[in-house]
Amino acid sequence: MQALAGVLTVFVVFIAFILFIMLLRAFRVLNEYERAVIFRLGKYSGLKGPGLIILIPILDRMVKVSLRTIAFDVPSQDIITKDNVSVKVNAVIYYRVVEPDKAIIQIEDFNYASSLVSQTTLRSVLGQSDLDELLSHRDMINSKLTQIIDRETEPWGIKIMNVELKNVDLPQEMIRAMGRQAEAERDKRAKIINSEGEFLSATKLSEAAGILGSNPNSMQLRYLQVMTEIATEKTSTLIIPLPMEMLKYFDIMNKKAESETKP
Repeated sequence: MQALAGVLTVFVVFIAFILFIMLLRAFRVLNEYERAVIFRLGKYSGLKGPGLIILIPILDRMVKVSLRTIAFDVPSQDIITKDNVSVKVNAVIYYRVVEPDKAIIQIEDFNYASSLVSQTTLRSVLGQSDLDELLSHRDMINSKLTQIIDRETEPWGIKIMNVELKNVDLPQEMIRAMGRQAEAERDKRAKIINSEGEFLSATKLSEAAGILGSNPNSMQLRYLQVMTEIATEKTSTLIIPLPMEMLKYFDIMNKKAESETKP
């Protein structure tokens, strides 16, 4: 009898210990950014959290889901653009779970599924774009990718926050061709600017000539100004021609003398 009583005591202690462990496991604490999807006997029961939650031992099973924004890299994809240029493009996707029940019930692995959708959408959208559009209108392409991927993941309770193209790797032949094109564009702009400068200079000189030619005194003042500027150069040899007024004086005197000698 004492042996039987001892066995019963050990059995009761063991059962009590098991019940104590199960009771402890019935209490769970979830962080602010976590939610628990509860299944009772395999059937969806509801969401719980954050804070302290209580599970019914044996009957309830919890699947914990994080609501924080997740960022992952889309592997580099080989893409042929609309103008038949082969490029390698990778991107980064930012998303978060907004409906934890759908993310667990509707899809087996929402992280893996979101990655696959992002890769296929990236190839599809960029394959419909030209290379120039891919390089110069990234914001528009990022917005388009975000809308399409978000529409695909919405039934899973996933919200796509943003899509950013990271690197666009071009073939070496295309890089050299773009370098030659950029150099030609710079030469073109330089020639246009030079031509515009010469045109403006010629226009202003023509206007100045018209103003100076309309008044002889203005021409003389300009003549004296040029002489002053030349005289400041110490290494220059200055040859001053006979003033125009003196030549006119001699011309008048000659004409007067000729008129007096005529009978």
